[in-house]
Amino acid sequence: MTQVSLQQLSRRFGDHLAVRELNLDIESGEMVAFLGPSGCGKTTTLRMITGLLQPSSGDILFDGESVLEVPTERRGAVMVFQKHLLFPTMNVAQNVGFGLKMAHVDKSEIASRVTEILDLVELSGLETRKAHELSGGQQQRVALARALVVRPQVLLLDEPLANLDANLRITMRQLIRTIQSELDITAIFVTHDQEEAVMLADRVALMFDGILQQVGEPDVFYRRPRTKRVAQFFRSDNFLSGIRTGAAVQTSVGEITLDPERVPGADGPVVLTVRPEDVEISTQGSGQGNTVVGQVESPIYMGSYTELLVSVGDETWQVQGPASLAAKEGDEIYLRLPTEHVWIVEDDAVAPEEVPEDSVAV
Repeated sequence: MTQVSLQQLSRRFGDHLAVRELNLDIESGEMVAFLGPSGCGKTTTLRMITGLLQPSSGDILFDGESVLEVPTERRGAVMVFQKHLLFPTMNVAQNVGFGLKMAHVDKSEIASRVTEILDLVELSGLETRKAHELSGGQQQRVALARALVVRPQVLLLDEPLANLDANLRITMRQLIRTIQSELDITAIFVTHDQEEAVMLADRVALMFDGILQQVGEPDVFYRRPRTKRVAQFFRSDNFLSGIRTGAAVQTSVGEITLDPERVPGADGPVVLTVRPEDVEISTQGSGQGNTVVGQVESPIYMGSYTELLVSVGDETWQVQGPASLAAKEGDEIYLRLPTEHVWIVEDDAVAPEEVPEDSVAV
């Protein structure tokens, strides 16, 4: 197992700063997801870790030792790319064993390790097939096996499931997580898919515009987003501005009560948020606190639930109710915001020096 430490890591391409002063410690045996929209710097970060790109500034440490001067082939970090990049003239066994062959490993040892790793990725019996005879999922397993067979210190995955269909992605997610756990290997992967990050990662590192915005266990991003943009990226666009005084927030649609122990902070202007699935919906007022009145803009039947767009003051909220919910456009509706699910977010994205230590593990 290997601990990876990124210290003030930056990468510039001409005038463009792709990654800015990134600080992150990844523990031995941990799986961390770099998550964010296209162009946010996550793949650039991965390429710096593996040595395919040199940082413009900062340092990368494996187990406390800088690896900046260690060439890619000796760094012990192996990368699985989005495209499988299999050799078309080689069969499965030859593709998987290629790295060992280049390292001049004994033929009998290569055969033994290839057999072992193919069994681990559930490809036993396909040793003699060529790449074009495999499905997309099988090709990706070959690429994964080729990376694992050399027994790397760190496994890096660059959107490895992006080219697979939905069912195959689910299967591969489970397989990757199982293998990573069995081998107890440090793994870092890049994705723009929130669901994939949440399912696979021990911790998620969310990036916007080359800046690390928030780091934590997956549920932190749903229950305690740092900023409006973080909440929106995790599909929560319900915001309400107001003035906080202690546990009470005065808004344009009424008073909302917070749990001050869960939501500490100073009095003054704040922005509240609550996730769509946490809003309690009724067509009649219950008389309970933290209830606001809205007007249905559009109901959308989603099979197992009904999604509503609701006007709340000057905002449009997205909420979820039961599939049987009888609500149509123009209906007045009551939305109760449970105190335990109301959170405060910052208005804007944060700069690197503003990401607090406690955002690393909440």
